[in-house]
Amino acid sequence: MSDGMFGVFQQGIALLLSFDPEVWAIIGVSFSVSLRAMAFILLPSILLGFALAVSRFPGRGGVISLFQTLQAIPTVVVGLITYLLLFRQGVLGDLRWLFTQNAMVLAQVFLALPVLVSLSYGAFSSGDWRAWETARTLGAPRYRAFLTLCHELRAPLLVAVIAAFSRIITEVGASMLVGGNIHNVTRNIPTAIALETSKGEFAQAAALGTVLLLLALIINFSLGTLRNQQEGLRRG
Repeated sequence: MSDGMFGVFQQGIALLLSFDPEVWAIIGVSFSVSLRAMAFILLPSILLGFALAVSRFPGRGGVISLFQTLQAIPTVVVGLITYLLLFRQGVLGDLRWLFTQNAMVLAQVFLALPVLVSLSYGAFSSGDWRAWETARTLGAPRYRAFLTLCHELRAPLLVAVIAAFSRIITEVGASMLVGGNIHNVTRNIPTAIALETSKGEFAQAAALGTVLLLLALIINFSLGTLRNQQEGLRRG
């Protein structure tokens, strides 16, 4: 069994190294969709997390709880909601986005937004605000003080971004529902892995799984390096 598994991963790595066009097309779709979703929500989510951390208004606790609760919604439920919005009689049916990459981007925006807002709020709430106070004391405008604070909190904010990206790059349910898993159009890494495994074709699934594994290793190594650098600066 172990020899068989080892052989499957050998075949998968061979597909990657030979730049198999089908495998790399799937990888391209997956990263294109997820990076576009992150680009749409990155700044608004961080700004909203900051606003929730600094402001006080009636219902603030309820808004925070709502975003924290939305993190746990299953991806297939988000896919269903997006499908109902986009199908012909839906609110957004006139866009004709169903079974396109735009539909996948929209579903992933819904998935990543609460994660990024909640974790950004946590980063700002528990962060050291001396950078903000110093910048404001020196006469810096609010936007520059905000950028200074974000730089000081770059490690927890980066964790928030990575958590949101990880949530969408690996999800299957929403992409399958609104994208349709169409060859060379909306087939991404998770849906391709599910399809190829169900067909008993494990080499391509292993190749795509290897990409996700390498991505996880690179992300964890980068985060560890950043945290070590920040700890070194604090001790210094």
